[in-house]
Amino acid sequence: MSVKNVLVVGGGITGTVVSVALAQRGVKVTLVERAPQWYGVGHGITIQGNALKVFKAIGAYDKMAEHGETFDWLAMYHASGAEIARMPAAKTGGDDLPGTMGALRSDIQNVLVDMIHELGIEVRLGTELQKFENHADHVTATLSDGTVADFDLIVGADGINSTMRGMLDITHDKKPSGMGIWRVVTKRTPEMDCSGLAYGGPQYKAGYTPISKDLCYAFVLTKGELDKNGLSDSDEFRRMLEGYHGHFDYIRENIKDDDYLNWTPIEWLFVNDQPWHQGRVILIGDAVHACPPLIAQGAAQCAEDALILAESVTQDGDLETLLTDYEARRKPRVGMVVDNTMKLVDLEIKGGPESGQEAGKIMGMTFGMLSVPA
Repeated sequence: MSVKNVLVVGGGITGTVVSVALAQRGVKVTLVERAPQWYGVGHGITIQGNALKVFKAIGAYDKMAEHGETFDWLAMYHASGAEIARMPAAKTGGDDLPGTMGALRSDIQNVLVDMIHELGIEVRLGTELQKFENHADHVTATLSDGTVADFDLIVGADGINSTMRGMLDITHDKKPSGMGIWRVVTKRTPEMDCSGLAYGGPQYKAGYTPISKDLCYAFVLTKGELDKNGLSDSDEFRRMLEGYHGHFDYIRENIKDDDYLNWTPIEWLFVNDQPWHQGRVILIGDAVHACPPLIAQGAAQCAEDALILAESVTQDGDLETLLTDYEARRKPRVGMVVDNTMKLVDLEIKGGPESGQEAGKIMGMTFGMLSVPA
């Protein structure tokens, strides 16, 4: 194999998947994560089929499906509550997997963390990469705990707020999309059995995804600045949903003051014209590409990155060539996702029936292309 000893920086979905996939191929993996403990993020996540395909490939899917809710449909509503259409979800992971799964992010993380421990991967929490030095046959890493060690490869998976981009002299940084998102996990009815999206209301869009038999992850897409009107988070979320009815009445009425909910600005990033690697150090996932959640491909593209990198660097061959070929393989697919998602952002902000029709075309084309194996 080209690499036998790898340092992974970052313990989110990207970092944990690449760690598991490398360890399963016989690589000695050390994972460092700046957080002092594994944090289970409280809100939900919508995971498309091509991410489920990756999770199945590493043996994680069945356990994830035990905690989440899988389905093959997407329901579209008018803000009044009237159903506009119900359409099949694109099978981007193949016919043998559901089109979509909703789950708590913490449940997805816990399955991956359990696998990390089962595989004997060394984990150092509360630890960061401070610097690296490339050599012909290894890279030397200096960690914040004082450790200095040599590796065959360093994989940076430290997210959209990556500190490693600067270490690799990448000049791109995250940018505002012009939109923000409120998220909450709350109760659902049995009829809310697939992702639902509501259009035509006072905000850009409202939606929900079932994540268990009785819970859903609900969201509202808003403008890019948070209203500072003095309301509590729960009251503000309820206010945002006042113009949405049908299933959204149930969601609004069941939001509790102590529910986990938050608002965040939606940011994006795509390092399209600079290398993702420098010598024996490479960035993957949200550290080099992050897109708004309008087609729920963030986790999927990160998971694809992780598995394909693990497959690539455990082949025989020159590492520089393998990393260069990996980037050439991933950039067109990731770029298509980011570009089309940002087109959808523009259409959401513009609004109007013509925007909705154009958005439908873009989503259909995107999922069609994603149905081709990565």
